[in-house]
Amino acid sequence: MKFEGIYTPIITPFHEDGSIDWDGYADVIEWQIANGVAGIIVGGSTGEFYAMTKEERIQQFKFAAERINKRVTFMAGVNDILVSECLSISAAARDAGADALLVAAPPYSLPSESELAVHVLKIAVATGLPIMLYNYPGRTGVEMGEEFLTAVSKNPLVCAIKESSGDYTRIPYLTRNFHNIQLVVGGEEQVLEFAAWGSKAWVCATGNFFPAECVKLMDTVANGNFALGRALMAALMPTMSTLEQSGKFVQSIKEGCRLQGRPCGIVRPPMQALDSAMQQQVAATITEARDVLHSLLKA
Repeated sequence: MKFEGIYTPIITPFHEDGSIDWDGYADVIEWQIANGVAGIIVGGSTGEFYAMTKEERIQQFKFAAERINKRVTFMAGVNDILVSECLSISAAARDAGADALLVAAPPYSLPSESELAVHVLKIAVATGLPIMLYNYPGRTGVEMGEEFLTAVSKNPLVCAIKESSGDYTRIPYLTRNFHNIQLVVGGEEQVLEFAAWGSKAWVCATGNFFPAECVKLMDTVANGNFALGRALMAALMPTMSTLEQSGKFVQSIKEGCRLQGRPCGIVRPPMQALDSAMQQQVAATITEARDVLHSLLKA
């Protein structure tokens, strides 16, 4: 499976009582498709899967599959602290109609690279679905290193990696050494660096509130126009830095959605709402970025 373009890990809108806003969720999906994304990821970190029951996650898969209806790629995030639940959730995603899976290391247990390879390959064999690996050692505590990648790359279903380590040296390393695993942008601030090494796909949380703009940025740099790409990135960098470094990633994404008039609602515990100072900071950076981006894209 080839990945090109923007794959938005969509938020989950919640009502004030914490229940899922299904009308809002349908709106989120439709807006993403209307703005040209290549795919939608359900059940990722940005979607607050960690704060949802298994039943809610499976219900989301079914709901999303019905709404997306094969118009774009539907990828399901299937991570869980329990390996048995990862396998069960992966099967549920397949049965719901997912086109691909996003698979990270189970958090907390810190499996070795060989143990993690066994886990990923079990999911591949059990579901028969293409897998995008998700390397995020800052969240999982485990790096997807050479031993792991060598083992899993022998299975053609393991076909991409969302690289979110933040380590710039891994970009050329992965490109040069694992040709059959597509490199996908996994750091909001590193789009230009990934594109310079040939990446054509971006799992883009910023796409929750700037979908068309992020589609344009990825298309621009994937086609070699780094002059415009740098200008677009310069406009986005303050926002991306706020998202990556604030410690309030999901809250900031939802604030961006609110500023764009999109459904978002509250965050679920343990996360808490932004305080007024942080809300003002996020609002200022996103509003400025929006104005500059619109000016650049009209030129």
